[in-house]
Amino acid sequence: MRLIDYLCVPYRLEAATTELADGSWVRRVAYPELPECTAESTVVEDALCQLERRRVEMIVRMVGDGCAPPVPRPPLRDCDPAWVARQVGVSPDLIALIDRCDATTVPEQETNF
Repeated sequence: MRLIDYLCVPYRLEAATTELADGSWVRRVAYPELPECTAESTVVEDALCQLERRRVEMIVRMVGDGCAPPVPRPPLRDCDPAWVARQVGVSPDLIALIDRCDATTVPEQETNF
């Protein structure tokens, strides 16, 4: 699979609102199918933005290192990873890599779909 394909894989989202010891509340979001891909904020939209940025950065790093990210379901056909990356504040260098639809590939892994 190519980098662009991995970035189009939909992951299951988990979200929770949690009270902290000081009585304040935070929103925690995660993609449990991606290791350590979590975020938290007092505002859920900010937490989701952080989470998406981490997802994109993590997948780009994994593919760059030659590791296949988890693929629990097939990539979406109507997905624009570069647009998502721009919206969530991914670095311009990574956006340029995504825009080139870089031919970076990693060996296929078994999928669950």
